[in-house]
Order: sequence, then C-alpha cells, then structure tokens
Amino acid sequence: MSDNGVMAFRRLSHVVVVTLFLLALPVSPSDAAAATISASTPCGDVATATYTHVVWIMLENEGYSVVGSSSAPYFNELGEQCALATNYYAISHPSLPNYVALTSGSPQGITDDGEPSTHRLAVPSIFSQLGSKWRTLAESMPSACDNVTSGLYAARHNPAVYYTGIQATCRHDDVPMNYPLNLSADFTMIVPNVCDDMHSCPVSDGDAWLKRVVPLIVKSSQYQSRSLVLFITFDENDQMASNRVPTLVIAPTTPRGTRVTMRFNHYSLLRTTEALLHVKFLGGAKTATSLIAPFHL
Repeated sequence: MSDNGVMAFRRLSHVVVVTLFLLALPVSPSDAAAATISASTPCGDVATATYTHVVWIMLENEGYSVVGSSSAPYFNELGEQCALATNYYAISHPSLPNYVALTSGSPQGITDDGEPSTHRLAVPSIFSQLGSKWRTLAESMPSACDNVTSGLYAARHNPAVYYTGIQATCRHDDVPMNYPLNLSADFTMIVPNVCDDMHSCPVSDGDAWLKRVVPLIVKSSQYQSRSLVLFITFDENDQMASNRVPTLVIAPTTPRGTRVTMRFNHYSLLRTTEALLHVKFLGGAKTATSLIAPFHL
C-alpha cells in the first residue's frame, strides 16, 4: 500500500473510531426530550416535565371489576404501561352529580340526571376558571354546546352545558369530537358517546374505542413535548354502594406499572387539574388528596 493509501486508511479508521465513540455516549436529557414517545410505552420516559395540558377521558357506569377483565385488554394494558389508582371513588349516583362535582367541587344539590333546562348552575367551575382555555370534545353531539340529549349523545355527560356563566365560551369551546383531536387547550374533557363510554354497550366496545383514541393523544404534539397528562376515569360504578372506580394516569414522568393505594375521589382529580393549571381550588378540591406527587406529575 502506498504512503497516501496508508494515510487515507488511518484517517478513515480515526473517523470510524470517533463515530463509534460518539454513538456510545450516554443520551443527554435534552436528547431524551427530543425522542419520540411510543404509543406502546407512553409512560416513564423522563424524570421531570412541566404539564400545561390536562386531558380527561370520562367513561361510564363500570366499577373496579374492569381491572383484570378479559373484556378490557387495552384498558389493563394501559394500567401496566402507566399507572392505576386502586382506591379511587366517585362522589354519588347517578351520573350528573358526579360530572358536576368533578367540574365545580360539589354536586350542587343535584340528585338526578335532569337535562340542563332543569339545572341552571350559576356557580364557578373549572371552565369559568380557565376562561377560553378549555375544550370539551363530545362524541356524537349534533352541534356545539348542545343542551338536549339526542341519539348517542347524553347532555348529562357534558357538564359545561349546565353552567350559565360560560355560555358564550361554551358555544366556541364545547364542540363535537372530530379528528384530528384538538388538544391545544389547557384543559380538555373528552366525552365518548353512550356506546363508546361503556354505558349502553359492552365494556369491550369502550375498550376498543380507547385503543383507537389513546394512541392519538400520545402521538399529539402536546404529549410528545412532555406537556400533557391524561387521566381516564369513570363517572360512577354500576350502582354499588362503595362507588369505587378505576382511574388511569398516563404521563411521560409516571413510572410504568405504578399502583397507588392512597384513597382518592373525583375531587382529587379536580384538585390535581387545578394545581397543574394554576387556578384556585373549588369546593371539595380544597381538602382533597392530590394525585401529583403519588404519580410523579
């Protein structure tokens, strides 16, 4: 080999060694933050994050028996990939008092599932706290801020339409669920229709819906930028007195397979959301146990 050939080989070898060395370097936190989060491993990829977007998915009328059920393989897969609150409780029966409690800190005296025309709530809510920085995505709702139950749409599952002080923003921010999902608001409540929320159809139907929708949330720019946390819960259980329901926490900082046995309720979810979004605590949220520290949010 000529001297020029030897020198060229040495230069090439040097480049290869340097390249291999660089590939072997540990990934820095900034590099990790730039990496894409997979829908199959959505949790536990970073140590810290700043959550500026909170999303709730509200399911219906199933108790803790969903955990471990063969009818809900995806729900249980999410519990393994992310985190599960094992001692979480709804507030009341039937549905509407729970949705009102979740969003205002109190059932406001409601004990039925009456339409918005029968319950005009002139009280603060998380919607009024956030001004125009909230959104409800209601599946099968005929038109924006629709306050009449029809078809697969149940107004009682869409609490924003009950609050009289937000009607101007409701017409803009309480909208039919469409794709791609718009998750740009600080707070987004996703309300499946009465089939996909497990209320009027088998658990397996709701589980299949989750399997379609949750990966879209994980792939969103908000989740990929480590600024979104997703909670999946049930409004109430199947009329059992305990009213225990499973609640999933899906966030990049939540360690995979987390099980938290502390007692929580719907006011805990409201408190957690208000704390993350830096607004005051309403009603029962003032004294509720937060999910932030137990789930590493």
